[in-house]
Amino acid sequence: MLLLWKYFALGFSALLPLINPLGSALIFLGLVGAAPIDIYRGLARRIAINTVIFFAVIELIGSYLLGFFGISLPIVQVSGGIVIAMIAWSLLNQPDSTPSPEKTEAAAPAVTPAEIDSLQQKAFYPFTFPITAGPGCIVVMLTLSVHTEQTTLEDKVLAHLGLFIAVIVLSALIYLCYAYAPKIARTISPATAHGILRVVAFILLCIGVQIAWNGLSGLFTELLKKS
Repeated sequence: MLLLWKYFALGFSALLPLINPLGSALIFLGLVGAAPIDIYRGLARRIAINTVIFFAVIELIGSYLLGFFGISLPIVQVSGGIVIAMIAWSLLNQPDSTPSPEKTEAAAPAVTPAEIDSLQQKAFYPFTFPITAGPGCIVVMLTLSVHTEQTTLEDKVLAHLGLFIAVIVLSALIYLCYAYAPKIARTISPATAHGILRVVAFILLCIGVQIAWNGLSGLFTELLKKS
């Protein structure tokens, strides 16, 4: 059992700063805008479930999938970093007319069924990947999964179970933060909410550039070794 809690602590502490449920909830709020609270809760539930499935697949077969398609981790970092940077850039340039947290529920009846369907289609991309769980999370989970190679089958199962429990706890936090994002943001003034959203978007842009740079550095290192 000690091994289980060890990998739970490793997985939780390594993934929490990357997922950042509170910070991601503000980005989620900016992307969803004016929508009924039921839509927020429904999307939050689907995103949380998608996150569990996403990490479970990466943990169990992620390295095999990359190997099957011949994709290296640096390529994943470069591609994912570009996607994150593009999303962050669009948030940074979003006009201030974006519905404020106080108007979110008040404007809810104006949301059309087509807009609701469009939001639901975005439950996996971009809400789950890469907004909630980005390329950095993939790299961390792949790294942790490699370290779960234990001497006995029982230890290996406990190690994977510890990581899986960490993912479930993080997904529960994601649900709470996303489902109640309007209420969380409503505790601060609209101007402050816009400012925080811009800061978080800029940090997300920096994260995307950093992830892409890490991937490029890895590619350059491999190129220099070959030359």
